[in-house]
Amino acid sequence: MAADAGRRVEVANLLSLGDDLIGVLLDTKDGESLGQAGERALMLRSACRSESGDLELQVKEYQEKINSCKEKIDKAKSETVTDEELNTLQNEMEEKLQSEQQLRQELRALSGELDNLDLQRASIEERKDAVKKKEKDLLKAQSMLSMCVSVTNIMPNFEDRDKISGYIVDKNKKKLDKFEFEKTMPPVEICDKLWKVV
Repeated sequence: MAADAGRRVEVANLLSLGDDLIGVLLDTKDGESLGQAGERALMLRSACRSESGDLELQVKEYQEKINSCKEKIDKAKSETVTDEELNTLQNEMEEKLQSEQQLRQELRALSGELDNLDLQRASIEERKDAVKKKEKDLLKAQSMLSMCVSVTNIMPNFEDRDKISGYIVDKNKKKLDKFEFEKTMPPVEICDKLWKVV
């Protein structure tokens, strides 16, 4: 910038010198040659001024480009990350990746536990259904037994597995007589004997 200012001063001095020369040449009495020299000097001065104006415009344009480049450089410097910041960011990223891997492992473990719990739930529901069915069958069997007892007045004893045994009951379900038969006895005979007792 200082060099450009020095050049402007030199051009201004040159123009001033040219003006002085024209003044001297116009004062002399040497006629035509002085007139021609004066015209040439005026043309030279006009050309110098024109070129000086062009140069000033070019200098302004270059200065604007230089300023624009400096701004871009400053902006780029402000946006760049220092090595220390980059290392810090990289360390943070590695920690987050490790944390993510650990969370994925925990998720896999929880998923396995959830699958296991689903299997257990399904098994428990199957057992509940089986218990409900057994309860229903038991109620049905109790109803059937109650009906048989009320019709036949005979209540079997299911606790004695070695013999066919039970009680003959009255209408109030009071036990009156006990009976026992060997399992080797034919069923028709057992029925006949029970029918006779009832």
